[in-house]
Amino acid sequence: MMPEKQKFRWAKVLDISAAHMLHDIYSAFLAPLFPILIERLGLSYFMIGGLSVIQRIASLFNPFIGLMVDRKDLRYFIILTPAITAICMSLIGLAQNVYQLAFLLFVMGWSAAFFHVPGPVLIKRMSGDRTGLGMSFYMVAGELARSLGPIIIVAAVSWWGIEGTYRLIPAGLVASFILFFRLRKLKHIEVKTKKIEISVKELLIELKGFYLNITGYTFARGLLKALLVTFLPTYYVSQGESLWFAAYTLSILQFSGAVGSLLAGGFSDKIGRRKTLIIIALMTPVLMLFFVLTSGWLNMVILVLIGLFMFGSGPVLLALVQDMSSERPSFTNGVFMTISFAFGAFATLFIGILSDFIGLEKSFMLSPIFALIAIPFAFRLKNKS
Repeated sequence: MMPEKQKFRWAKVLDISAAHMLHDIYSAFLAPLFPILIERLGLSYFMIGGLSVIQRIASLFNPFIGLMVDRKDLRYFIILTPAITAICMSLIGLAQNVYQLAFLLFVMGWSAAFFHVPGPVLIKRMSGDRTGLGMSFYMVAGELARSLGPIIIVAAVSWWGIEGTYRLIPAGLVASFILFFRLRKLKHIEVKTKKIEISVKELLIELKGFYLNITGYTFARGLLKALLVTFLPTYYVSQGESLWFAAYTLSILQFSGAVGSLLAGGFSDKIGRRKTLIIIALMTPVLMLFFVLTSGWLNMVILVLIGLFMFGSGPVLLALVQDMSSERPSFTNGVFMTISFAFGAFATLFIGILSDFIGLEKSFMLSPIFALIAIPFAFRLKNKS
């Protein structure tokens, strides 16, 4: 009989993944609204990148949040933060200027930080010896949410106008209330009683090379995500397409990313995290080249393949990070989340500045070069022996 600690707890993994899906449905509202907000509030591409930085300021404190999670029972943050995010993102349509929008995104950023730091740690504890599979369910929930989010918010704008998106708040509150009854008895989120042998300083010294390689890989991934998530709807609208078409295209990308996330984690359990990330890093520049050179239905096919590979790296990176430390898993994940969110925000700001200077279309033309940056870092990553 499989030892208790090795069991894959399906119900708990699905509960936590459902919370992730609820949270990220609301956090996916922003990008589809940018074409409207650009006209309504007079935003530039640089300002869009700046808003992304403001939204991710809280990520700088992820390691400290991780230390709290390693010492305290913070299960209720998994329950409460989806409601907070739902309120902030549903009020975006009522923002009268860029300062009000920035405030809503700032609060939402803290909510997201307190959700995403403990989330993968809880998934690992519920996944036994199948961490990759558990991370796949967690990440596929997030990608599905980012697929549904654009459709939901564009439908809301079509029905009520952008000022009426606040009507989406009750659904988030009710869903978070349901999560309370599903997750309040969740075990294995208890305060640790085992003495932690390794200090934070020692852990950072031990993993400094690993984090440097993760930073390079994450920055390259962030450049592509900025183009394909933050700016894709704006790009299509600037090409004369409708907001509905832009939203559906983003949903297609995110849905294919959900499938990629589901497949990649389990795949990495079999062939290794490093090999999986190398395959993704090698395929992505080729696919981006075909994306910028094609149009019509073939362009959509390539976009689906990009989603499969690029988003597939998410659960593999999370599983790799969780493999690195068994004594301070939340802190280790917190450092990774800081790198991921901070350099993702920097990448978005860079794309915004670049697009203001050379145009968004030319920025997309440079995307295969951005994708090449990840390759040497993927080869330098190592599985923990």
